[in-house]
Amino acid sequence: MTNTLDLWGLAEQKSQSPASAQQASPSALIDEPGSEFGDKTKSATTQLGRVLRVDRGQCDVITNQGKMRVISDSVRAQDDKTPVTGDWGEIQQRAGLGAVFSNILERRTLVKRNDPTQKGAEQLIAANADLVGVVHGLDQPLVESHLERLLVVAINSGATPLVILTKADLASKHDQATVRALVQDINVIVTSTISRQGLSELVGHIGFGRTLALIGSSGAGKSALANALVGQELQEVGAVRQGDNRGRHITSARQLLLLPNKAGMVLDTPGIRSVGLWEAEHALELVFGDLQTLSGDCRFSDCTHRREPACAVQAAANAGTVDAKRVARYVNLVAELAHNRQLR
Repeated sequence: MTNTLDLWGLAEQKSQSPASAQQASPSALIDEPGSEFGDKTKSATTQLGRVLRVDRGQCDVITNQGKMRVISDSVRAQDDKTPVTGDWGEIQQRAGLGAVFSNILERRTLVKRNDPTQKGAEQLIAANADLVGVVHGLDQPLVESHLERLLVVAINSGATPLVILTKADLASKHDQATVRALVQDINVIVTSTISRQGLSELVGHIGFGRTLALIGSSGAGKSALANALVGQELQEVGAVRQGDNRGRHITSARQLLLLPNKAGMVLDTPGIRSVGLWEAEHALELVFGDLQTLSGDCRFSDCTHRREPACAVQAAANAGTVDAKRVARYVNLVAELAHNRQLR
């Protein structure tokens, strides 16, 4: 018989938890799936759960006893650590409060960006995803810089990145080829919730106990895709505006949903307009690997690729061997990360 928390990724979490993590991991708290907690938490009032949704001051959490609503106490328990959808944590029963999410456990992966509302701070989007799907609607104009930024966020999370193209029934194969050329070696899955094209392929990438987090702009089709994968209309879906095909923010909270037939989970997120990068230098190298290689031939090791003499990147752009617009986007991202480092 399958343990409830194994459905929600407990076994995956235990098997892949980094040994060097400073926080407690589920494997440190549970000897086997479904067993009682170890020496750290012998109290019968403490149990393990995974966050399904976070609202102000409260969380929906899944435990072996089912779904429950708990108070978030993580600010007091771990300073500035607050739970995010996908987190594993300890839930304690406290007199006068009831169920309290008291301790965030080790995160295997973490989707984050530069907080658009607070200078020099990061914003957490999703935790413990095995895959991060960058979703782009083929009915929308391709903004290359936005897609590249989302790819950097996906790679920087530590999860496996995917590009998921939705609304294939509304676009030509030329649109798909343009995206494939931009993302290079990253896997691209073309889907349609109308014809169900690509949905089985996408489910095959997830699998039992694994989590796919979806990120992308409003109107990209994330929630419609989540509904199609789950097989129910659980997430509200909004129409795009006529004229520019831009979506409205319908999904207001990040939600972790269980797929049928033990096929894993999908984590739906609100649309992202601003994609500020946070500590993403390595991910930037992977998205712009060819330009990073070229930069090794620049005369100066700290070349910004703007006005320095003997800049190999600008020389290649001037010669037409690399796309000058792509170089400009890369230069802007390098400068942004350097600026953010100074703010931290």
